[in-house]
Amino acid sequence: MNDLTIGLLGALLATNQPQAVSNLVQQQTGASVTIANPNDPAEKELLQLMTDDDAASDEVDKWIRDNDALAAKGAGESREELSKKIRVRFDIVRNGYEDFLRRHPDSARGYMAYGSFLDDIGDEDAAKVEYENARQLDPANPAVWNNLANYYGENGPVTNAFIYYAKAIELNSNEPVYYQNFATTVYMFRKAAEQFYGINEQQVFDKALALYRQAMKLAPGDFVLATDYAQNFYGIKPLRTNDALLAWTNALQIALDDNEREGVFIHIARIEVAAGRFAEARAQLDAVTNAAFLELKDRIEKNIGLRENPSANPVAEISTNNFTAVTNISVPETNPPDLFTNLQAAPPQLRAP
Repeated sequence: MNDLTIGLLGALLATNQPQAVSNLVQQQTGASVTIANPNDPAEKELLQLMTDDDAASDEVDKWIRDNDALAAKGAGESREELSKKIRVRFDIVRNGYEDFLRRHPDSARGYMAYGSFLDDIGDEDAAKVEYENARQLDPANPAVWNNLANYYGENGPVTNAFIYYAKAIELNSNEPVYYQNFATTVYMFRKAAEQFYGINEQQVFDKALALYRQAMKLAPGDFVLATDYAQNFYGIKPLRTNDALLAWTNALQIALDDNEREGVFIHIARIEVAAGRFAEARAQLDAVTNAAFLELKDRIEKNIGLRENPSANPVAEISTNNFTAVTNISVPETNPPDLFTNLQAAPPQLRAP
């Protein structure tokens, strides 16, 4: 189901199981968890439920992949048949959680796990109910505030999301996901943020970017975070050219392979074009050889040609900030997508710790 569940399975194999589980939960959610009795039947049962939950998700994923492969050959189950099969499989997990919580109504972790399962299968409203149950039992757990904030960010009222992310950060200021989600929500819901915080749009951008940078200080090697931060500059007008170049240069420094690096070259070239630095943009494009990026490369090269000869092909100019050289970037920056296949940024997904 998620990294926490997978990690818990590994923790069960550790010599000191309670401490391993506690450390894992602390690392993944920011919540301090103490398991007093390593032989607690309720705790063992919950971990088994989480294991079964994860197995069910993997099984359903395989069914879908296999059925898609068969459908491509004119075979496979109908959508209705497969959906019914999936519902039956997930109902087994759902019933297991509900039975556990009937017998252990004071298990905050049980409600959190059940809420996560419901989120994964798309039942967000039901997940919110379970997260609220967990919050009532364990209000000091920052993860539950983050998960509820995710819900309000997607379903409203968004001002609740602002409040709940701030609470998660208050409880654990060392979890980058909380800052990242908070930043994403502030950026996406700028009008609401303007009204809630009493600031203008440029100040909203500043607030969101500052939250992203804090997330990156806590997770400096997170390439997805770095590219998400950098992509936010596409939505800021006037374009903050220098800041955008700094952000993409940071992402370049932590890229793990040629595919990631060439994707960044594409983005840097776009910013260089917007700044009117056509020679620099071409230099970035010269480094792009991956076939997946050649169409984008060609489009940007054509755009350079149009901008270099505006009298023959007039195009709208993009306002930019003054540019300064990008060298020795030391502060990474924040969040996701592999939007190298699209010239427009898409809203990133909110994350659970």
